[in-house]
Amino acid sequence: MTDVQLIAGNWKMNGLNSAIAELDAMIAAPTSPAAGLLVCPPATLLAAFAERAKGSAVGIGAQDCHWEVSGAHTGDLSAEMLADAGATHIIVGHSERRADHGETDAIVRRKAEAVARAGLTAILCIGETLEQRDAGQTLEVIARQLEGSVPAIDRLVIAYEPVWAIGTGRTPTVEQVAEVHAAIAARMGGVQILYGGSVKPSNAAELLAVPHVGGALVGGASLKAADFLGIAAATALAGAQTAGAS
Repeated sequence: MTDVQLIAGNWKMNGLNSAIAELDAMIAAPTSPAAGLLVCPPATLLAAFAERAKGSAVGIGAQDCHWEVSGAHTGDLSAEMLADAGATHIIVGHSERRADHGETDAIVRRKAEAVARAGLTAILCIGETLEQRDAGQTLEVIARQLEGSVPAIDRLVIAYEPVWAIGTGRTPTVEQVAEVHAAIAARMGGVQILYGGSVKPSNAAELLAVPHVGGALVGGASLKAADFLGIAAATALAGAQTAGAS
């Protein structure tokens, strides 16, 4: 696993052309050498963001793709199209896609395979609902999603996002995050594992210092450069905490 923690921003269905000012601020700011920055804007902004970020330390990714290369799929975008627009990563299997669009583990696997086919890195999301957490089924759900969603590809990042923490302001305890990340690491070997779910500058250092947490998938806090850069800066503090504990 890399020593550089990936701080990825999922902008979801947010952002107009004026939002390029936030990207410019991210590009202009000095960042921690312990952090790699990735911004995943809506598809309408991807090409413009990729052009703007060219040669900078900020990568640009996409939020979803279709599994086919091309064809009669109105409104969809293939991984090859997104690569052509400048994406380096594609998020697949986000809980909002699974819930709102009925995406199954099998569909997520096909999308991840398509990302690899296009030469990009898949950020594959998994996570339990509150009902599953309360029923003590978290590790069972995670294992089932990993088994069903993850193909045998080299360029892969796993993002653990407890569904009940996304956009709610609630976060699991450090112990809960550590338990799930350890279980994923035991199953997935050296794959980089991100934590996502209400990550913000105030809690980032604590979360990023958890063993087997290799970065963060950030939602709302990634829309503003100051917040996103604050999370990225926390990688240095998290590294110091980890070193002090060893």
